[in-house]
Amino acid sequence: MRVLQSPSNIARNTLPIAQFQFNLTNMKRATRQYQMTTRALSAADTTHRILVSTAEEFWNSPTPDLRLQKIASKAEVTVQTILRQFGTKENLVLQATQFERDRIQAMRNPKDVHSVDSAVHQLVTHYEAMGNRVLRMLAEEIHLPALSEIVGIGKKQHQMWCRVVFAKTLASLPSARRKIRLAQLVAICDVYTWKVLRRDCALSSKSTELALIEMLKPLVKDN
Repeated sequence: MRVLQSPSNIARNTLPIAQFQFNLTNMKRATRQYQMTTRALSAADTTHRILVSTAEEFWNSPTPDLRLQKIASKAEVTVQTILRQFGTKENLVLQATQFERDRIQAMRNPKDVHSVDSAVHQLVTHYEAMGNRVLRMLAEEIHLPALSEIVGIGKKQHQMWCRVVFAKTLASLPSARRKIRLAQLVAICDVYTWKVLRRDCALSSKSTELALIEMLKPLVKDN
């Protein structure tokens, strides 16, 4: 004897199948999104490793001697992966230098400066960590002219740091004198001045700070 199902029974029997199909679709969509996210994170991690490895090699070796195979080995990728992402060695070096510049710029935050002493301390701390590397980049500009743009940006940022840190002093001067005073402040705070004091004259870090403070204070209205 055949038992006929009521509409309600049919609905109860077919609902789990529809629900299963709906859940299966959501699971597939979630899996695809997870895979895409995982690939994106993996690609970002690979790029980061390449840039960090390139920056380290760039600071340690003259640009003409930079070897992609050594960078690839350090970053745990292939040379083909590097070329696929960056195209040329020159472009790789430029992006790695930009990456480093953005990273070290955070060390020079004018908002953390409240006096000549704190300005000099921030400056010398930065140069102690990165001064030799900055000098290397300036020297490598000859071998890699494309670095000129990045070097130019760095110089402008240094000048802007001086403008902000010593804003009170600059604001108190007439236009002509303000331009001269800014040039003086930029020169005293320049990495080459640090090099002369710290490397050429073999002063300690503390003595270098003292020397810079003594040069700056006659020119600056302390905050």
